[in-house]
Amino acid sequence: MTLRTPYLLFIGDAPDQLAAKTAHGIAFWRPEISVGQFRLPGCNADLGIPDMNIEEAAAAGVKTVIVGTTNRGGVLGEGWEGLLVRALELGMDLASGLHHRLTDIPALREAAARCGRQIADVRHPTREFAVGNGIKRPGKRLLTVGTDCSIGKMFTALALKKEMRARGINADFRATGQTGIFIAGDGVSIDAVVSDFVSGAVEWLCPENDPDHWDLIEGQGSLFHASYAGVTLGLIHGAQPDALVMCHEPTRKHMRGLPTYKLPDLGICIARNVEAAQLTNPAAVCVGVSVNSGALDAAAARDYLRRTEDETGLPCVDPVRTGIGGIVDRLLR
Repeated sequence: MTLRTPYLLFIGDAPDQLAAKTAHGIAFWRPEISVGQFRLPGCNADLGIPDMNIEEAAAAGVKTVIVGTTNRGGVLGEGWEGLLVRALELGMDLASGLHHRLTDIPALREAAARCGRQIADVRHPTREFAVGNGIKRPGKRLLTVGTDCSIGKMFTALALKKEMRARGINADFRATGQTGIFIAGDGVSIDAVVSDFVSGAVEWLCPENDPDHWDLIEGQGSLFHASYAGVTLGLIHGAQPDALVMCHEPTRKHMRGLPTYKLPDLGICIARNVEAAQLTNPAAVCVGVSVNSGALDAAAARDYLRRTEDETGLPCVDPVRTGIGGIVDRLLR
């Protein structure tokens, strides 16, 4: 399904910036089609683009309203249904990356049919996948992994694509989550695939390719996250990565949504991810650390990057503050 542009990014009453990460990713990477944000009272997120309501968005020529916020369980927020019905009545389509399908909500489904509008639930695959086979396939693949969820894996993969293409390298971003799909225009939301078929879905997403072609695969979850390690492991095995980039946020005290679980030691996390990757690609290595240092001031961020580089022996960068060139340099050695 092709989404009509431009977009209104609906972030509802998101409690923090991370809860609006879908919308934030779209606004950052596709600003040319992100006309505005729609926030409800109590929203603590801000995308830095104009605020507008449903009526104002329609007047501004918005074609699709994106439900761009997430919560634990991925359900539609209370009171949102009527707002989305109004968007359909004003001629706009709906798109969502929530686990809860908008097409399963009778009022939305009926309004879309009545108004001749489309609803895209991009998190839910529209095709079936084979079980993964682990057979070596031509082409090169890099997978971003993380010490936690919502930590910069998608951002890092997109930054790598931008840098590699600027150097004339044949590279493509492969989206495995709803935000990446909105940005790239296609992909597979891996956490909505039945567990037996996760690795097969990733093999389908990044099949055999030219020997010098790089697939830059968006990671999900963390091997150390009690809630989401399963999808992470299936993704690692199906990606059959030649290279891993570890993503990390140094100020977090515990795993996202799990206050009793501390973040893992960075060195141990790198080692365990490499071990998992070597099941389907014995040559897999980690080529760098991508740090989200936004919560640190410039001096503290610089010190942390330098110290982490010394401790791991890997290039350590912040894609926003320093660029990601150091990791690309290591990758191409």
